[in-house]
Amino acid sequence: MKVEAGGEAQKRYALLLAARDSEYVEKAYGGYFNVFVAAFGEEGETWDLFRVVEGEFPKMEELDKYDGFVVSGSPHDAYGNDLWILRLCFLVQILHVMHKKVLGICFGHQVLCRALGGKVGKAYGGWDIGLRKVKMVLEDLSSCKFLQGLEQLPSTLTIVECHQDEVWEIPMGAEVIACSDKTGVEMFRLGDNLLGIQGHPEYTKDILCNLIDRLLNSNCIECGFAEDARATMEAAEADRELWEKICKKFLKG
Repeated sequence: MKVEAGGEAQKRYALLLAARDSEYVEKAYGGYFNVFVAAFGEEGETWDLFRVVEGEFPKMEELDKYDGFVVSGSPHDAYGNDLWILRLCFLVQILHVMHKKVLGICFGHQVLCRALGGKVGKAYGGWDIGLRKVKMVLEDLSSCKFLQGLEQLPSTLTIVECHQDEVWEIPMGAEVIACSDKTGVEMFRLGDNLLGIQGHPEYTKDILCNLIDRLLNSNCIECGFAEDARATMEAAEADRELWEKICKKFLKG
């Protein structure tokens, strides 16, 4: 499946979708694919969809035609041994060797870590749902090419979170870029071609609120916790525009 954003395609990207579309996202947005393309896509690009959660992967001989890849979030565990998760880890290793740009979001962030020798597992602090302030901790942010040109980048950024797993240990050679009071590795990079972000730059408030409702109805979280998560959404706004700029500059810089 592909979407061309108009005109002759100049660059090509692949979304490796690790979650099935929820009924709400399907109805409101036409699926998560459209959510990601709206957040990270630009005029003149081609975006292809691979539902890796259903075993749909790009062919090895076609990898070189892509300028970048995005690995989405997922309700599955990045440390699980489902065949498709193991295939995804292997694909990340191949893409790293090819020096392809790979952006991992939430589950994708954790898969990047696992695939390249880091450690992931259940979050020591339990679920993190709602808005969270993350702090840039890399001493020399100018060494991150994708952060250059973002004038007056604040030392803290607010992002939508929804996870109960986390990165325990980053791969050898990787650097932590940001952390929060809840999660030690909110963002990391490996070289200039792999970037992991624990939060959801692509999520809107309504997507998260629907997800909170579903988690509550399935008894994954308690009512009080759900109310607190919703309260964070009412009290502040995520820095979505800035996060989208960061992701775009990484993928396309």
